[in-house]
Amino acid sequence: MTVNMKYRTTPYRHQTVALERSLDRTAYGFFMEMGTGKSKVLIDTIANLYLRGEINFALIVAPKGVYRNWVAKEIPEHMPEDIPHRVIRWVSSASQAQSAEIRSVSKPFDGLTIFVMNVEAFSYVKGKTAGEWIAKRFGPRGLVGIDESTTIKDHRAKRTRTLVKLAQMFRYRRILTGSPVTKSPMDVYSQCEFLGPRTLGFDSYYAFQGRYAVMQRRKLGGHSFDQIVGYRNLDDLAERVDRVAYRVLKKECLDLPEKTYTARYVQLTKEQVEIYNQLRTDAYALLESGELASAPEMVVRLLRLQQVLCGHLKTDDGRVLPVPSNRLQAVLELLEDHDGKAIIWGRFRHDIETITEALNATFGPGSAASYYGDTSDEERAAVVRNFQNPGHPLRFFVGNPSTAGYGLTLTEANLVIYYSNSFSLEHRLQSEDRAHRIGQKNPVLYVDLISENTVDEKIVASLRNKIEIGATVLREEARQWLKLQPKNP
Repeated sequence: MTVNMKYRTTPYRHQTVALERSLDRTAYGFFMEMGTGKSKVLIDTIANLYLRGEINFALIVAPKGVYRNWVAKEIPEHMPEDIPHRVIRWVSSASQAQSAEIRSVSKPFDGLTIFVMNVEAFSYVKGKTAGEWIAKRFGPRGLVGIDESTTIKDHRAKRTRTLVKLAQMFRYRRILTGSPVTKSPMDVYSQCEFLGPRTLGFDSYYAFQGRYAVMQRRKLGGHSFDQIVGYRNLDDLAERVDRVAYRVLKKECLDLPEKTYTARYVQLTKEQVEIYNQLRTDAYALLESGELASAPEMVVRLLRLQQVLCGHLKTDDGRVLPVPSNRLQAVLELLEDHDGKAIIWGRFRHDIETITEALNATFGPGSAASYYGDTSDEERAAVVRNFQNPGHPLRFFVGNPSTAGYGLTLTEANLVIYYSNSFSLEHRLQSEDRAHRIGQKNPVLYVDLISENTVDEKIVASLRNKIEIGATVLREEARQWLKLQPKNP
């Protein structure tokens, strides 16, 4: 049962149900659709267990694009103020100051310690060693949770084996994901094994596979192998999963706010860091190809810096050259976890074309369409018509806010991703309301892609400041919008 806790943010009904069903369980899954607030449920779980004297430590594991968000947004926003706590973030290539912060976990602390690690770290010796040390030291009075638990769906992966093993050293275990099955029913096995051996009632993956997969022997050259060609007994599997996890969809959460905002942090590549720093300090960047991109004026420099963050750069002779980036992969990961239709907004023509091409290659031809300056009037009408048709295979609308952000109705989408923003508050507000207008029957989730300590954060801070100033002038309460705690706002 829950304790008499002073919540920092009032839980919604479905969040209360999830907490009450899980709190007295040592192992449990929150299979809650993206945008329903599963992060808050985990934080409330940690807070409750701490106040009950059950734990004094929590290890939160999440993908690179997500784990920074726990430190910058989720924990500061939802952890009760009267609970003494410290948050320590793992950084693989840590600076001297970051290393000192990581090492501070070994120092006594009279309160709750929350240690946040990226799941990718467990694929390497350094991260594995750190995780095992933490599990042995703090596990008996600790909780370990994996956000986006499909990152351990492959039972053969090194990080999966490592995390499943160390999880058993923790007193409490939790997994979080909106879509536990992304490719096949086989995905749930390793996630549930993280909760504990035989969670689904099987001694091994192969026993699990034998129960639910239809296998066929194949031959390729001189080799033969077993291949999954179908599935069976899925009602039985669903019943087993229901015993250890809580599932809820946004359409079932009648008390959710109309708009929810979050950020997805995107780590810069080595090439991006190099070019970005050159442009920022020297106002020009000399690319490996020998091309020069200069930006002597501040406005142009900000534009070039943002281009680098998005994965390309325009040279002085007008050519657009690609820059290795993780941003497109972040979009693909978000959409893999989303069942319905979505809008992706981008500031630059190059990005819109690249995103559309990648989505059609990943999700099938015709699954994505673009809407920007080069789109003809006839094509524009067809894109909107097909996107608004629930039965049409067009799932992803990729557009430029300055072109497509006005007048359109795109209410079939309940997920909106900002690949990049401009400094225009008008463009931002108008583009948000393409999905959130009369005809929308579901809450809408807005996700901003952010690279830490870059112009991304400056743009978000600028937009938020404009919103607050406007509210003051109009004597209104500033609406809830994306809240970040950047190091260099």
